[in-house]
Parts: sequence; C-alpha cells; structure tokens
Amino acid sequence: MKVLILGAGATGGYFGGRMLDAGRDVSFLVREHRAAQLRGNGLVIRSPHGDLRLKPRVLISGHVHETFDLVILACKAYDLDSAIEAIAPAVGPETAVLPLLNGLRHFEVLDNRFGPEQVLRGLCSIAVRLGGDGAIEHMSEMHALRFGEPDDQHTPRVELIDRLLNGCRFDGRSSASIRQALWEKWVMLASLAGMTCLMRTDVGHIVATDQGRELMLALIDECQTIAESHGRAPRPAVLDGIRTLLTEPGSPAKASMLRDLESGGQVEADHILGDLIDRGDAHGLASPLLKAAYASLKIYESGLKKSRKR
Repeated sequence: MKVLILGAGATGGYFGGRMLDAGRDVSFLVREHRAAQLRGNGLVIRSPHGDLRLKPRVLISGHVHETFDLVILACKAYDLDSAIEAIAPAVGPETAVLPLLNGLRHFEVLDNRFGPEQVLRGLCSIAVRLGGDGAIEHMSEMHALRFGEPDDQHTPRVELIDRLLNGCRFDGRSSASIRQALWEKWVMLASLAGMTCLMRTDVGHIVATDQGRELMLALIDECQTIAESHGRAPRPAVLDGIRTLLTEPGSPAKASMLRDLESGGQVEADHILGDLIDRGDAHGLASPLLKAAYASLKIYESGLKKSRKR
C-alpha cells in the first residue's frame, strides 16, 4: 500500500517512522519548517523500543499531485480544517482515510468532506513529544494503534491495512469494536486531561493530596456516565484500568494537553472536553468537574489569544 501521513510530529512521525523502517511505502505531508528539519537531520526517534534515524520522503502542503491508498491524519484537532485541505489532492476514489485524532467530533467533519465510505475509525495510545531539536521522544513502552470500519465490519481493506502494520515494531492492528474503544479512550483522556490541566500537575501530585484521589474518581465517573448515556459505557475491566491508572501514587502521568499548555501552545479543549460536555448536556447530565476543567482551559485560550495579538 502507498501511504501518506499528514504530519511528522510526535505521533505521525513515530508511527510513520516505524512503518518506514519496516520497508513500507510511506511519505510525509508537512509544513515547510518541518520539511527542512527532516531534510537536514532526518526523522529521528528516541524510544525504549529502539532508536531510529531515517531519511523520509517529504511532501509540502499545497504541492501534492498524486493519490494514495491510505492517508493517516496525525494532527491536532484545531488543525483539522487545514489538514483536510492539505490531504484533499491525495484522496482518490479508493483512498482510505484513517484519522488518529482524539474524541469523536472529527469523524462527522471527515465523513461530510470525503464520504463515510472512505473514512475509517482509528485511535492511538502513546506518550510522545517533539524535542527542541525536532527528534521524537517516546516516553513509555506503550505504542498502540487501533482501527476499523465505522460499522465494525471486517472488510478487505481492513485486512490489507492489518498486513501493512504487521511487522512494523509497534502494536498496530484492527479492532472488531473500534467504536467502543474510541469511547473508552475518550473517557480516559478526558479524565486525565481534565484533572491534570485543572490542577496544572501530574497524577502523582494530585492523588498525594487529601482530596485528589476522590476528585479524580469523581471526574472519571462523570465521563463514564456520559459514555453510558450514549450506549458506550466502558467495559468493567477497562473502567477498572482507567481508575487504577489515574490514581496511581507517584505517577508522573499527565495529558499531552497539559504539556501543550505548559509550553504556551494551543490546546484541544473543545474537541476533548467541550464536545463531551455537550453530549452530556443533551442527556441532562451534570458534569461540574468536567465543566470546571473546560472553563479553566477556555480562560487559558483567551489569554493566549490576547498575548498573540500584542
């Protein structure tokens, strides 16, 4: 399969780099600044699973003149509109589009633009960041990617992508329940992002306080109740895992949204928290902790806009 990855940042660069290292036909669609980094230093990955330095094929946004079998979107939610315009020339009638964004809102946008028959469902679980030198820093053992059809059917293109990912030195495979997995990840991520951003610190420091563990569990309950109202309650084992992970004493875990906030960057407040709140409100559900976290992030965004206007 001929693969195009929109973005060679932390997530897209990591999974794309592993695919490229395994001999797959992979190109990266990036902005000029990132293209210059990749041409100069190569695609550098530092990981517990092995370091890489690769010379990728790089395409510049606005200069795509060919179509691909698979287009993977690994951008932030606030860049979705520009990402859609960038990949549009690469999407032919038989192209599969696989987004790895957080939440659910983007699927409707992509379905409307490219047609629901071309847009797969996907998610990834990985802790990565882009270093100051442009290298991708993989910060844990976890590096999972899951995908599937919108109706969870096992189709020939799912089989093709499974074969593509097999042997790429990350945990990548199709899921027979991708819709359920998307909701479960959303519950975990909204809880982690909501509480760590609200408190401006990691899980370990939060649960070390007298009220921290109780607050974290209460936020998880709010998020899982919203999922349940949409027929997607997390499976008991998954919910137990989320509660354990997000209340682990001494854990350095923090959401990538908090890292973005700490660096003065944009955040995905609307896509990860705001949309979940709206879905809860539609069912008359109270979510005071989720709303407090969201309000805190909107205040941050307002200040960010003002500072950029100066």
